[in-house]
Amino acid sequence: MNIEHLKDNGTDIAVISSEEKLIVDTQSALDLAMTVKYETGTTNIVISKSAVCEEFFILSSGMAGEILQKFINYHVRIAIYGDYSQYTSKPLKDFIYESNNGNDFFFVPTKEEAIQKLTETQ
Repeated sequence: MNIEHLKDNGTDIAVISSEEKLIVDTQSALDLAMTVKYETGTTNIVISKSAVCEEFFILSSGMAGEILQKFINYHVRIAIYGDYSQYTSKPLKDFIYESNNGNDFFFVPTKEEAIQKLTETQ
């Protein structure tokens, strides 16, 4: 895992890159958030969708809800970038839409848009 620390428009952001899955369950998501906070001092995280397990995107698994609730509790904001076009689930599309209209969780196509979302909603 590589952590790039950026400051954009006065907002500290950690951009995570990894060849392996980093978020595979609630504990791994919390470990990631706490590692990022410890190493960079920020709780604003940008990460590739490829570093998140597929189970996260199956809403009936409950994983997304559990992780996002933990992130809210710990004041973690995250933008996950990647291609979401292969998903046909209406609940997932609604979840992504609602998240993107909030202030804490975003699902966008590119890393640049992920950084922008976290800076403009701070």
